[in-house]
This record gives sequence, structure tokens and C-alpha cells, in this order.
Amino acid sequence: MYPTLSDLIFDLTGISIPLPIQSFGLILALSFFLCAYTLSIELKRKEKLGLLRPASKKVLKGAPASTTDLLISAVFGFVLGFKLLYIIFHYREFVDDTQGVMLSMLGSWPGGIICGALFSYLKYAEKKKEQKEVPVWEEETIHPYELVGNLTMVAAVWGLLGAKLFHNLENLDEFATDPWGALFSFSGLTFYGGLICGAVGVILYGRKYQIGALHLCDATAPGLMLAYAVGRLGCQISGDGDWGIVNLAPKPSWLQWLPDWMWSYNYPHNVNSVGIPIPGCTGKHCMMLPEPVYPTPIYEVIMGMIIFFILWKIRHRILVPGVLFCVYLILNGMERFLIEQIRVNTKYHVLGYAITQAEIISISLVLTGIIGVVVLRKKSKPEGHG
Repeated sequence: MYPTLSDLIFDLTGISIPLPIQSFGLILALSFFLCAYTLSIELKRKEKLGLLRPASKKVLKGAPASTTDLLISAVFGFVLGFKLLYIIFHYREFVDDTQGVMLSMLGSWPGGIICGALFSYLKYAEKKKEQKEVPVWEEETIHPYELVGNLTMVAAVWGLLGAKLFHNLENLDEFATDPWGALFSFSGLTFYGGLICGAVGVILYGRKYQIGALHLCDATAPGLMLAYAVGRLGCQISGDGDWGIVNLAPKPSWLQWLPDWMWSYNYPHNVNSVGIPIPGCTGKHCMMLPEPVYPTPIYEVIMGMIIFFILWKIRHRILVPGVLFCVYLILNGMERFLIEQIRVNTKYHVLGYAITQAEIISISLVLTGIIGVVVLRKKSKPEGHG
């Protein structure tokens, strides 16, 4: 496992370069970029087909910097300087405990004050340069694809909040033991929580610019699946705990071509330091699972990529708005329900059956997708036609 980018570089080159970059975080950022890229392609395609139209927005040009502008710049600059100067002078501490330093009150007050004042002045100077004798309102045209950056940020913020919320609801015992750590740690994210909350945030933001919810959902569907697959690659590489149940069964003869680690793996050097000590290992991340498990993240990478290519291939052929997203819900729900059969997760007891939160949601997504396809296709047919 490679919990950090430094671990990967050392394994490949033998050179130790202390970098405060978590491998999961890096790959998660890549997944957001790929999702944004595919979304941009789809929004441009839909606008070209006349399915989406640009929105107009009135903007005040030539006005001096407002108190709010200066205050926001000052706060942003203060936080940046407060942390950055401390990190520069305590770099080793930052590398050893990146999360702890970032979420603590450790920082440099002089650095924060200087940087805050500088950012506030730069905002003032920027507005002063553009200032007109009489500010005027101008109408700007905004194309849907120009909003991809903002949509991605909304999805990231709402998605991460939702992923945290659902994870803590699923693991109330952990939350009760350490509420602060449960809320602000970089581990412990539930995909479906992120999907649901992220989707709500994106739809609400899209409505501000008259982007139809169904077309927006369709445009995001392939990218969501691609981001999920890439994100699971981060889970596999870092060993973040999203693995399967214990697998002591011998590899079947028909799977002999498969590498052993893809059948059963004990996740050495996992980022959560879970398991038993690795003989001869010193330093951080020196634990491995006592018994090998199914490496479910890599299975989800494979299935996620297959579903992405299916959605990308059929997106031109599905003409009814919203149906592509419903197909995504069906395929995504089926994939997750299947993987839950060999994945470690908290189980609830409902009507005498043991079921996980992800199974409940995945079944709901499949049913929602099926109902959505039927309803949307029925509504798209002219009255009097079968």
C-alpha cells in the first residue's frame, strides 16, 4: 500500500522525499477533475443540440471594492498565511501529521495578519484599476459549460458533507467515541451520502442558471461513474478500510491467470494502520490485516469503468431527458449491491434480515431508476400513441 505519495516515490526510486500528499486525496482530486471534464463535454454537446441555452446575468461593472469584498479577501489571506508560515517552519511536523496540523489551531499570527492585509489590499487595487466614474450594469451571457468549475465545487462540498453525514449515521458508536475526529477526519466517507447530497447541491445551483435538472443529471451520469471508479482506485492504493470480508479460500483454477493480490490480500502498510505489526517494519503505516480479505475496491474499479464506457457509448442514443441518469442509477445500484455481498460493512436488522445501509440505498436506486425510465418514457410519448 502507498498511503502517501512519498511512499510510492520511495518504492519506485528508493529516494525518500517527505511530501504531505495523501495518495487517496490526490486520486480523489483526479476523480473530480475527470468528472468535470466529461461534464463539460456533455454540456457543450447538449447546448450545440439546442437542449440547453445560455443564461444572462446582470453584473455591476466599475464599482469600488465593497466592505464584503475586502473582508472576504482578508479572511482568506489570514487563514492562508496563518497556516502557511507555520508549515514552512514546522515542515516535518506537517508531513508527519498533515491532518492534525491543518485541523488544529496551530499557526502563525504574524503570517496571518500580514497575508490578510496583503490580500485585502490586492482586492482593493484590482477593483480600483477597473473602477469607473459611474458604475454601470452590464448583461453577461453565461454558457452552461462555463459553470463546470462552480458545479464541481458545489458537488465536492455538498458531496463530502453528505459522505461524512451518512458514514457517521452508519457508525454511531465511532461518532459517540470521538465526535470531532469522526466529523473532520479525511477517512470515513460513504459514497451514497456524497451522491445524494452532491446531486441536490448541483441541481439547486443549476436552477439558478436555468439548466434543466433532467439534462444536468444526464450530463453528469457518465462522469459520476468514472469518478467513482477512479476514487475506488484511491481506496485500493491507500488501503483505507473499504475492503471485503476475510477470504481464505484457494484461488479457483479458472482464475489462475489473476494476480494473487486481486483474489485475496492483507493490505500491508494500510493508511489506517489497522491489523497486526509487519515484522521488521519501522515508522508509520507498519500494519497489515491478520487475515487476507477480498480486495473489493479493485473489483469496483473494474465494474465502474465498464459501466462508464456503457453510459458513454449509449448517451447519444437515449433521447428522453433523464433516462440516461436512470440507467446510471440502475447499473450503479446493481454494482454496489453485488459488491456488498463480500464487503465489510455495518449491518442493520430489518424484519429478521441483516442488511447494510448501502444495500438499502442501492436497492432504492435500482427501483428509482426503473420507475424513472418507465415514467419518463411514457411522458415523452405523444397522447394517443403507444
